[in-house]
Amino acid sequence: MGVIRLRHKLVLVFLAATLLPLTAILWMSSALMSRSLAFIATDDVASLAQSLEQVGREYYRMARQRLKDDADAGRVEAQRLGAPSRSAWPQPLRQFWESGDAERFILSEPAGDRLQYAVRRGEELWLYTASLDGVRMAEITRTIAETRARAGDLRQRDLPRGFTLALALSSALVWTLSLAVVLYLSVRISRPIQELTTGLGQVAAGRFETRLRPAASRDEIGQAVAAFNATADRLQQNRERLVYLTQVASWQMLARKMAHELKNSLTPIRLTVEEIVARQPSADPEFFARAAAIVVDEVTSLERRVRAFSEFAAEPEARPSRLDLGALAHERVALLGAAHQGVGYQVRAVEGAPAAWAWADADQVKGILTNLLENAAEAAGDGGSVRVIIARAGADAVVEVHDSGPGVSAEARRRLFEPSISFKQHGMGLGLAISRKNALLAGGDLSLVEGQLGGAAFRLVLPSAERAEA
Repeated sequence: MGVIRLRHKLVLVFLAATLLPLTAILWMSSALMSRSLAFIATDDVASLAQSLEQVGREYYRMARQRLKDDADAGRVEAQRLGAPSRSAWPQPLRQFWESGDAERFILSEPAGDRLQYAVRRGEELWLYTASLDGVRMAEITRTIAETRARAGDLRQRDLPRGFTLALALSSALVWTLSLAVVLYLSVRISRPIQELTTGLGQVAAGRFETRLRPAASRDEIGQAVAAFNATADRLQQNRERLVYLTQVASWQMLARKMAHELKNSLTPIRLTVEEIVARQPSADPEFFARAAAIVVDEVTSLERRVRAFSEFAAEPEARPSRLDLGALAHERVALLGAAHQGVGYQVRAVEGAPAAWAWADADQVKGILTNLLENAAEAAGDGGSVRVIIARAGADAVVEVHDSGPGVSAEARRRLFEPSISFKQHGMGLGLAISRKNALLAGGDLSLVEGQLGGAAFRLVLPSAERAEA
């Protein structure tokens, strides 16, 4: 059975959390609308319109009869319109005259709140007018017509069904948009987790160089990605250190074997040469003395090299204590400055950083600083500069040594900390290897960094005293 991804689970949770409530809401809304719209009785509206029409007609009939009775009884004065002014008559009066009728009732325009009684009297038109007491018959007629039309529309339309359909469509649109948002967010949420799972698998397979793209958010997922990258960095550093220490152990075994073999050969050679010198013949004693001196010097040089390999092979007894790296750096610079008077030394601490107190063996740290400062002075030469920087990096104490020399070539970088035989007059090719080994054994490291003076730069990292004492 396949693995269900996190984004699929989020979508399923959204569907389960929304479909059932949405269905219940639609059902309840449809029922409520059906009950509410049931109060709109279209038959009652039509009956009301018909009753209103009957009342209006009866009132209009009574008003007509009253005006006619008043006109016949002479209680209303008539307005007499003669033939000369016929062209100026209102349109309803001209239509009445042209029709040939004897009499006609006319509502005033446009409101219809006055009733006019037109009577033909020979060549004159007598016009009687009476008020309808504020009743606007034209508006009543228009309202009745609109009410009848609306009642007809209500009969033709299925309002509950229409409202239910509109509600369903709008709910479906909102739900679809919400689903799209959930899909988008689920991808955004699940992608970093999926990348984190893949990265953990790669690290578990031994690919410690795996790194994840930093997350844009600073929530738990972003913190998990940052923690993964930090853990992968530390694992990679620990593996490199372990590999290096393993290599150093094998080199130490080789160094011990070579030192033992050379010691066994050099001692008889030196004793024999000394015996030859003591028993040299009288012929050309100066030549024998010079030759013997050369052989003794070379043997002494070989013995010095053997002692260096012996020191590299030996494991020093570490006695860690609380060390002030700034004070140690000043002490080493003062000690070596006399031997390199043409080199300018600078010792400074990073501004605003706390004091760099380390937890390590004092002799080992002095040896590391001596080696780094000596190499830097030789690389810088007369007129050059050496800069020592004291700093803190998180829970670690840091010392950096920069020089203005030619720097380190790309080929030399690859084997910089490997023990090798050096043919310099005062170098054995073991200083950096011994220094890094001691730094690793102390819980720190020694690495090559970007120089500030144009030459090489080394960074010594040691555990801080605060971290060791915590």
